[in-house]
Amino acid sequence: MANESHVVEPSQVASYAFADDGAIPNSSLPLLVYRRVLRFGADDPPAVCERLFALNGWGSTWRNGIYSFPHYHSTAHEVLGIAAGTARVRFGGSGGADLEVEIGDVVLIPAGVGHENLGANRDLLVVGGYEVGASPDLCRGDWGERPGVVENIARVALPSTDPVYGVGGPLVEKWRAGGNPG
Repeated sequence: MANESHVVEPSQVASYAFADDGAIPNSSLPLLVYRRVLRFGADDPPAVCERLFALNGWGSTWRNGIYSFPHYHSTAHEVLGIAAGTARVRFGGSGGADLEVEIGDVVLIPAGVGHENLGANRDLLVVGGYEVGASPDLCRGDWGERPGVVENIARVALPSTDPVYGVGGPLVEKWRAGGNPG
């Protein structure tokens, strides 16, 4: 596959930690937000995201938006590449953070961290993905799902690569340094 490094810009990566809010378990790993890290030029933005993620071991991609209800995945970490538009997204459940995301941003969501679209422009297009081999579930924070999802989250292994930077990068630096027995 062709080298995709030409689409990646140096980026400040912000990290956010969220406590369990009673409905959304969240994670001991921080949410990572790579601001304006993707440069699309004349290329097809969704295809650029898909190629970059696949090159770095994050396949099973999809194209859509972000659900407008609180949800999380207990069996997989998720990456979101903003290929078009803007959105205001709540991460971390009711006690979390409301963040604006825009074209060129990438968000890395640890298993268990809630996310919810609070509003987006009509152009929003997200390319999402999971580490190759992962099987994501969809959890909504219902009390009945709670015991099983906490165990699932603890079993999700740390990814071997960063979806943007590959073998090195913020995921490896920030997640491995923080440690997760998964």
